[in-house]
Amino acid sequence: MGDDIREVLATAGARIRAIRESRRMTLTAAANASGISLSTLSRLESGSRRATLELLLPLARLYRVPLDDLVGAPPTGDPRVHPRPFLRNGVTTVPLSRSTAEWNAFKQILPPRPDAEYTQRVHDGWDWLYVISGRLRLMLGDEEFLLEPGEAADFDTRTPHAFGNPEPEVLEVLCLFNSQGERMHVRAAAAPLASAGKM
Repeated sequence: MGDDIREVLATAGARIRAIRESRRMTLTAAANASGISLSTLSRLESGSRRATLELLLPLARLYRVPLDDLVGAPPTGDPRVHPRPFLRNGVTTVPLSRSTAEWNAFKQILPPRPDAEYTQRVHDGWDWLYVISGRLRLMLGDEEFLLEPGEAADFDTRTPHAFGNPEPEVLEVLCLFNSQGERMHVRAAAAPLASAGKM
């Protein structure tokens, strides 16, 4: 094994811990969600356990980052992001960034749900939304807004909020979520169809 590979693997634990902390996840929560034992994950983050594909793959899936970001592999010079869209609760989400920082960008495609029931949620963080096509219904506390293409909104997510697609056409939205917003709006557990538009 070359010295550069040894160096990358030796520093992987600190990067993995930093990524977990940027997601505001405890060690126990990450262990439960990834299927890796708590003691193994703790040793991996501390550097006393060597990073292997068997450990890195479930963590890459959990944190939704490329393997290169987990181990801090040298940059290849290609700045392009290669999105891997996924479907959850009827909403297609396209990751548009590979950053492990506090903010991440997504495109979301929401199917028509004119009769959806809205349940407002509250969590730490801040959301930013930009309507590409269609119309977005945004509920903030006692207020309601209908955003047209080209309009944007940003708001403190400690305000009760929900958003979805009330129109018969598909809605395309560009979103910036911090780590708390990403957990709520991108990685939240499956919800009934009636509330899927807001996630």
